[in-house]
Amino acid sequence: MDINSARAAEATEGGLDKLGELLSWRDSKLFSDAERVALEYAEAVTYTDRQVDDALFARVKRHFTEPQIVELTAAIAFENFRSKFNPTLGVEAQGFCMVPTRPKAVSP
Repeated sequence: MDINSARAAEATEGGLDKLGELLSWRDSKLFSDAERVALEYAEAVTYTDRQVDDALFARVKRHFTEPQIVELTAAIAFENFRSKFNPTLGVEAQGFCMVPTRPKAVSP
């Protein structure tokens, strides 16, 4: 996520804006239909209480070719691997990550 966020900000139109709205991608108007499906797919692959059902996979197939789906799935799996591997061995972020943290709840 660290270096990839920096690359995304440079490589895609509106990259910094999209990174800023990543935590609220469902409500953001900045993401295309294909990006929304990819993010939903990533969440379904990542979270143990979710799964990729036939309906989601059909939506993925409407936006991506088979080789793209394989690449997307591999990228998601690799990021999930790194999210477990790196902290266990003390590998820290290098400071490239531009994804904002969740805003803190404001107490009344």
